[in-house]
Parts: sequence; structure tokens; C-alpha cells
Amino acid sequence: MTDIQWEAPFCGEGNNCFRIGTDTDGNAYIAVAGQEDTYLTDTRDALRTLIRDIKAGKADHLL
Repeated sequence: MTDIQWEAPFCGEGNNCFRIGTDTDGNAYIAVAGQEDTYLTDTRDALRTLIRDIKAGKADHLL
């Protein structure tokens, strides 16, 4: 089993809480808070790019 170090939950409005984690192999993880056993994983670089793109507004059309 992968040893994931989870950050504190990031919560928007209501119960929309997500957690971001990393492991010692350079992988990054995103999960719904409370459901960390079901996660999406990719490299830290991919997560970094995702966050930068979201902050730049590239996902605004999804809102």
C-alpha cells in the first residue's frame, strides 16, 4: 500500500472538500475528504500543471 501524506482538506462551499497528497515516489493524489481510499493519481508535475491551469481560468467553462 502506498504511504500517502495528505494535506489538510481544502473546502469550498458546503461539503465540497478535497485533499491533495504526495508520496515518496513523486506521485500526487487528489481525493474527496473522507474517501481517501478512492483517489486520482498522477505525477507531481501533472498536479502542478493542473493547479496552475485552474488558477489561470482554463477550467472556468466547467463552472
